[in-house]
This record gives sequence, C-alpha cells and structure tokens, in this order.
Amino acid sequence: MGKVTATTTPLFFQSKLLCISLLYLFTTLFLAFYHSLSPTKCLFRSSPFDPIQKPHFSYPPSYGEHKYAIPTDRSSCSSPVLFSDYGMVVEEIHNLCKNSSAFLPALRYLEGKGDTFAGNLSTQKRISYFKHSNNSMKVPCGFLKKFQVSNSDRIAMGSCNGVVVVSAIFNDHDKIRQPIGLGSKTLGSVCFFMFIDDITLKGLYYHKLIPQNSPDYKVGVWRIVKVSSKKLYENPAMNGVIPKYLVHRLFPNSKFSIWIDAKLQLMVDPLLLIHSLVVSTNADMAISKHPYYIHTMEEAMATARWKKWLDVDALTRQMETYCENRLQPWTPDKLPYTTDVPDSALILRKHGLGNNLFSCLLFNELEAFNPRDQLGFAFVRDQMNPKIKLNMFDVEVFEQIVVEYRHNLKKFGNIEAVSGTKARPKRTKTARHEHFFFKGSSCQNYLLEMWGESNI
Repeated sequence: MGKVTATTTPLFFQSKLLCISLLYLFTTLFLAFYHSLSPTKCLFRSSPFDPIQKPHFSYPPSYGEHKYAIPTDRSSCSSPVLFSDYGMVVEEIHNLCKNSSAFLPALRYLEGKGDTFAGNLSTQKRISYFKHSNNSMKVPCGFLKKFQVSNSDRIAMGSCNGVVVVSAIFNDHDKIRQPIGLGSKTLGSVCFFMFIDDITLKGLYYHKLIPQNSPDYKVGVWRIVKVSSKKLYENPAMNGVIPKYLVHRLFPNSKFSIWIDAKLQLMVDPLLLIHSLVVSTNADMAISKHPYYIHTMEEAMATARWKKWLDVDALTRQMETYCENRLQPWTPDKLPYTTDVPDSALILRKHGLGNNLFSCLLFNELEAFNPRDQLGFAFVRDQMNPKIKLNMFDVEVFEQIVVEYRHNLKKFGNIEAVSGTKARPKRTKTARHEHFFFKGSSCQNYLLEMWGESNI
C-alpha cells in the first residue's frame, strides 16, 4: 500500500492578512524612498520613470543665469500636488485642444484706435463691462494701438494651437532661464515665447546668446520676440503686463497657457502642471496664494512701504476708488475664494470665457492705475459675472514648481550696479496704514472690518 503525500501551502503564505500587510509595507517603503530622493517634496508623479529631457542650452559663464537664487522658507508640504501618468496627460490635453467646443462661448473684443493701448477708460466705463450677460457684447481688451512684432513672429504666435508658455523681459530686468523637467513629447506640443525690448536685446547681443544678423531669435526652448515699445507705454512694467494678461489675444489659437515671470525658472513639465492644476480641478485659472497677505489693503500698504510703486498718492486714489465701488476685505463669505491676494508670478489658464473676461477686465484696471496686478485682482474677481473658477493653490506648492531668482543686479548699459552681496530687505506680514486710513476716507469701513473693529 503506497504512502500518500499531501502538498501543503507554506504557513507563511496561508494568511491573506499577512500577505496584504507585507505588500502595503513594501509599497510604502518604495514610495517613501522615491519621495526622499525627489527634490520636489510637494509634487509626486504617478510614475518616477517619466522620460525627462536633458538641459536645452549652455550659457556662457559671463551670463550668470543661475546666480542669486532666493531660498524657500518652507521645508514641508501639507497639500501635495499629484500628477497623472505623463503619457496619459499628453493624450488628454491633445484631445482637449482639438475639441474647440470646450472653450466656447468665445469672447468678442472692441476694435478701433485709441489714445492708449486699452483706451484709457473711466472708472464707471470699466465697471460697466463687469456684468457680461450677452455674448454678443464686445469687451475692451487692449490692442487699440498696434503691438509691433515681426511678421514671422506673428505667424509663429498664430500657429501655436495647444499649450503656450509665455514670459517677458523688458528693460533688461531679468535673465532668460531654461525650464527643466520636460517630458520627451513636450516640445512637440508646447510653445515657449519670450517677449523682450531693445534694451534687453542689446544685452543678449553683448553676451553672444543670439547672432545679430538672424531674422528670428531663439535661446534654448524660448523663441525670442522683440517688441517695439515706442508707441506703447513709457513704463517697461506696463509693457510686460500685455503678454502677461492678454496672452489669449496674442495667441488666439492656443487653448491653455502658462505665464511665468522671468525671475522664475520652471521646474516641472508644463503639461503636467496644466493637467493637475487646471484640467483636473475644472478651473479657468490656477494661481498661487500670496505667502503673507489675504486682504487687498495689506498688499497696497506693502506696495507703498517697500516702494514697489513710488507714487503713493496714486496708490491712495486707486484704493479710494475701489472702496467707493464696493471693494470689501476678505471674509469666509467670499469662499470658495480663499484669499484676495495672489502671487501672480505664475499663472496657469484655460482660454475660455471666464479667464479671458477676467484677464481683459484686470488689464483695463492696470492701465487705469499701475502694473501692480495684485491690487485690482479681488476688485475685478468679486464683481465680474459670470464668475471665474479659480484654483488658488498654496504657496508651498508654488515654491516647488519654480525656483525664484533676484532681478538683474547689473543691467546692460548701466554704470552703477547693486552689489551682489547686498541683502534683500526682509519682508514683513504687517504694513503701515497711514497713507490709507484717515477721517472721511472711503476705505475707513474696509480697514475697520479688516482689523475686526467694525462693531466697536
């Protein structure tokens, strides 16, 4: 009689709970290991093996494009951004860009000629466009003077029909910095445009970044577009906010855009950012919260205190105008808007009605007063209709998406230069109010409510 042998499963694998626990443990350890190696702890890719391209340009040592980086204040992250698979993102955004109906209805614009680029409209005239109930109504949105670029640049701008990344340097105020972390298919579906003026162009010639005899300019991924600013604004900063806020008009066929101040270097693929911060959240615009302020008046006081705009009387008139026309401090009643003050150095947009209307209305405020765009942000946002859908992400995310650098310490053609070792004035969360708080001021109730003293 033969001996019966029974095959038994090892005891180690008999417990389903044990197997699941081990799987969870190994997965957690892997993710923790990958996360610890990642320089961007606020960001997480679904696959750490997305193809990343090598650097796109080698600068001469004299240019110093990576000097004077500003350190971040935050080492931890409580609101990480999760990215989908890169290949899936590329395909989804490509399909969205082909579906024109997703960006309708289209906004119509006033045309003609004006004394200024945006027509120098009165306060009440500007406010009259805040309620957009009829899609046949034309909205003032700049270009009442010619924005002079070359024909080849204009054709290239019109042929960008997907995602565009835009920046600008006027008065040689910053360096051209190359984005990093680009996926293998990004340059085939994303346009990169940098707008400059004659002074900046001379600096690029000086550092031999571009040849003087070329009809078209390119530095790394950036197509360089020279703007003739003689008939635009005397202030270079105002010329810079034309591509910053009217990008949907300069690139009429683009569907999404990223504005990035030239003081920043983009550290994450733009397709991943658009998908995670705009598409996945169903937002018209994604923009960072300000690191310190939540009330418009706080930003106005800081603007005066730190001499970001030297005409304090004009700042006072601007805030008085806004207070007279129903500007209110931030309260929970404004939710889902979580703050009145953004950090507008990085703006991600879907080129639909909500974003385009907001951008036009805010640009009109900038021409009326000054290029400090944070001051008119909540005034336009709170009163416009239809409402814009905003994703105002945390500053800790902003600090991982980009690296910030100081502005040029020595501009081309300037004899005097600021020492490279000079410390930047330390910012404060509290700003003085003497310019804005006086008896009879239209902003008195605003300030009392902001300070929690309205019932005293």
